[in-house]
Amino acid sequence: MPLSILAVSLACGLLLAACGAAPGPTEPAAGRAATAPAAEVNAELTATLPPAAAATSTATPTAVATPTPTASPTATPSATTTPTATPTPTPTASPTPWPTPDGVTRQARVPILMYHYLSDPPAGADRYRRDLSVSPAQFEQHLAYLQAQGYQPITLYDLLYHLTQGAPLPEKPVILTFDDGYSDNYDNAFPLLQQYGFTAAFFVITEVANQGEAGYMSWDQLRAMHAAGMDIECHARVHEYLPENDDARLVWQVLGCREAIESEIGQRPRFVAYPSGHFDDRVSAFFASDNYWGGITTQQGSLHSSDALFEIKRLRIRRTTTVKELAELLAFEE
Repeated sequence: MPLSILAVSLACGLLLAACGAAPGPTEPAAGRAATAPAAEVNAELTATLPPAAAATSTATPTAVATPTPTASPTATPSATTTPTATPTPTPTASPTPWPTPDGVTRQARVPILMYHYLSDPPAGADRYRRDLSVSPAQFEQHLAYLQAQGYQPITLYDLLYHLTQGAPLPEKPVILTFDDGYSDNYDNAFPLLQQYGFTAAFFVITEVANQGEAGYMSWDQLRAMHAAGMDIECHARVHEYLPENDDARLVWQVLGCREAIESEIGQRPRFVAYPSGHFDDRVSAFFASDNYWGGITTQQGSLHSSDALFEIKRLRIRRTTTVKELAELLAFEE
């Protein structure tokens, strides 16, 4: 072996001897121990690096908020104004001024005709129904005669103002009245009165009108007649013999009749026709206390006095009253 190679080999051997023998494959424990310092070094390095250098993380994309579309405001439809129903006014009682008496005692001769039914009596009708029934044809004859003779229709109000204050009356005044409020008064009498230019006073039983009882005028019919110039007055609340009513019952009769007419017609009644003509001083006083102005009787006559306003007389018209008999009644003097 050449000297130079020998020197190199000697140097390597000395170097190996100084450093120690290399581990063999049978010493795995030393090998695991040798890796520990490397891990520690790596940990130290990681600890000393700034955060950005320690780990480069993949950036998670930031969700860009998709703008939520703003809903365009939908125009709220304007509420359609519902027409407000105009309330039908309740009739208001029209006050009629009280005719304050002037202190002069007066009398007046004014025929007041008293009718009831204005139709032919039905088959089998009782004697009262037959006696109180005047046919439309017969009634028209009466009106035609009155008109031809120059009679002028006035009202009970005209008569009262004349008796208490001297208000003038026409030369030949006449007043027509109907008792009980039968439906044929509206069907038959009312059109004929309008045809001949006459007015009349209708005395009604208010309870039958309230109940809508068949055979009697309804409040609608009575309102129509009142609007045409007819007077709607009190007969009673119910058709009873008033002198036998006790005080409470009589108050019920007087107030009930007046309040019903006042409410339904819009004009308070000022006159009462006593049912069947029956009355006494007590009955008259009850009506007078409720500001009625007069009482209409069935007493035969046509002469009226300012000192007997609750005893006004009438002339009864019957089924048998012909035009000739009507003329005699109109000339009647008691």
